[in-house]
Amino acid sequence: MAVKEYGNAGTIGVLTPQANTTVEPELWALLPPHWSMLNARLTSSLDSIEARLVDYTGKFNATSGQFANAPIDVIAAACTGASYLIGAEAEARLVDEVQSSHGKPFLTAALASVAALRLMGAKKIALLTPYPESLNRHSTPYWESFGFEVVAKTGPALETDAFHPIYAMTGNGVLAAYRELSASGADAVLMLGTGMATLYPMLAGHAEGLIPAISCNVALVWAAVQARDWQSLGATDLPDWLSGARWQDRLKLMYPPA
Repeated sequence: MAVKEYGNAGTIGVLTPQANTTVEPELWALLPPHWSMLNARLTSSLDSIEARLVDYTGKFNATSGQFANAPIDVIAAACTGASYLIGAEAEARLVDEVQSSHGKPFLTAALASVAALRLMGAKKIALLTPYPESLNRHSTPYWESFGFEVVAKTGPALETDAFHPIYAMTGNGVLAAYRELSASGADAVLMLGTGMATLYPMLAGHAEGLIPAISCNVALVWAAVQARDWQSLGATDLPDWLSGARWQDRLKLMYPPA
């Protein structure tokens, strides 16, 4: 491991969709002490969200090259929608391709979420989704391909008048949807996407005694800090990530609640 002034415990190279305003704030709050991150933006000029997401996957390898010889320990794609659209088999091939090209572990937010849900013992899951229906219909089959039963799905209203319908969502709508899904009979709630604000809703739901929930950003950082063997993750500290014990103090210091 290279000696660095910042990030001596580890550094994550993060691939973030071009207009996403949530990944960097949430990941900085989630990172454990002495961890750091570098960010590279996935860009596309295509018109629809679905077309852009698929376009991103074809750029995962090249965009990872932006990190050059920086001493990163893991590359993480903070983009879940792309995984639904290309499917699990193509995603697995892409993971192998990026790892082979760059000699670093590569994980996606979707696969990190799969690993977390399995360690949570979740079989029936409820999806807290920020997506338009055009993307939702691809989401459910993706999770089902890993053996989960999707028993419910809801989310905040899309912010159609804002700069982006997903990235402009606030935590109040997320928490309301979390409360609704907690009565669905699911084992866990999965808060989808990396662009929807999830950290304060997770903390509030835990304090209220709602059913366990994990967001894709929490899953991504949890997996990344164990990146040297992330596909064989242990569950030892996962409850602390779900409750916020691992990150709530840093969140409140960096972004005090309104």
